[in-house]
Amino acid sequence: MMTIKVMNSKITFGVSLIIIAFLLPSMVSGQSAHRQLRTGDQLYQEKQYTQAEEAYRKALERKNSLKGAYNLGNTLYQQNRYEEAIQQYDDAIANAKSSDELSKAYYNKGTALMGAQNYGESIEALKQALIQNPESLEAKQNLFIAKRLLQQQMQQQQQQQQQEQQQNQEQQEQDQQEQQQQEQQEQDQQEPQEGDQEQQQQQQEEQREQEEKQDLDKKDAARLLEIVENEEKKVQEKMRRTSGKKTKTKKDW
Repeated sequence: MMTIKVMNSKITFGVSLIIIAFLLPSMVSGQSAHRQLRTGDQLYQEKQYTQAEEAYRKALERKNSLKGAYNLGNTLYQQNRYEEAIQQYDDAIANAKSSDELSKAYYNKGTALMGAQNYGESIEALKQALIQNPESLEAKQNLFIAKRLLQQQMQQQQQQQQQEQQQNQEQQEQDQQEQQQQEQQEQDQQEPQEGDQEQQQQQQEEQREQEEKQDLDKKDAARLLEIVENEEKKVQEKMRRTSGKKTKTKKDW
């Protein structure tokens, strides 16, 4: 498996030895910055990155330099502080004077962008590194890795998007089903009420028919009783008339 590499600084600077009195303070400051850079380099080699960072920052406070920004970027990279490292590499790029310096700064910027999972910009930075130094095997290797990681990232994003769409669709279907169930429950609760009303109306109608039937039965009974009474009266009247006639007696011999 290929590994991502970061180039260490091997940048050196020529220093003029012309001694001018009014330049002495700046030269003293430069020497102090140089000592801090050397201290930072030693701490970096010992993998004491926090202390190395402090030394490089002190060096940059005294004098801004390509080497200070570049090596501070490397120290931040080793601490997985990729965004801060990228800023330092940008400063190194701005101060670079040669293709070799630009190639190294772009290379490490591309590597830091890869660590930040910004593979698109990482590819562009590594391409710039190869423009400045087409023979850089490290840049070619990391460019290949960055392209593969970008492809994987795009596939993962596509899969995640499809998964989110599927989840949204399933959620919509579930919401729709729950709404239909709720509407059905409300309808089921309403139907018994309507059935009760119909049953109540039917009972009232049956009661009314029963009462009417009872009234008719009473009237029929009254008429029947009246008929019976009339017939009885007729019989009694007939008997009365019959009993009122004289009985014819036999003659005496």
